[in-house]
Amino acid sequence: MENVKKINSELTVAGQVKPEQLQEAATEGYKSVLNLRSPDEEGFIKDEQQHAEAAGLQYVNIPVKPDGITDELTDKVLAQIDQLPKPALIHCASSMRAGVMAFMNVATRQGMTAEQVFEKATEAGFDCNSQPQMKQFLESYISKHSKTI
Repeated sequence: MENVKKINSELTVAGQVKPEQLQEAATEGYKSVLNLRSPDEEGFIKDEQQHAEAAGLQYVNIPVKPDGITDELTDKVLAQIDQLPKPALIHCASSMRAGVMAFMNVATRQGMTAEQVFEKATEAGFDCNSQPQMKQFLESYISKHSKTI
């Protein structure tokens, strides 16, 4: 698949996926898809759930708007990531929201600091400075929720 970034063996993030990429994901062994796009976003695929389920993937849509990320919404997304059959494909329009949520999940479960997350994100190909608002939210959320090991 194109436009994907592997976070770890369980989580991969992507920008908007096409229906044929959902079939490809299933063929590659993915078990589930988490779509963070809102139905009112341009390019949202209205029948994505049907395509995912037809490919044998569990599908969940939790709309996350870049300017509407809250601790409560993040808690909901991270809990859903925990519950999804793995490996899971998490996507949004550009992979930025998906990457932020995937990295926050990993960080809070593994006791990582924000600095460690930014280092890993950069290694995975994310430009953490391109979205200052999301970067700041990630730092704040991780400082409040990361488990110390």
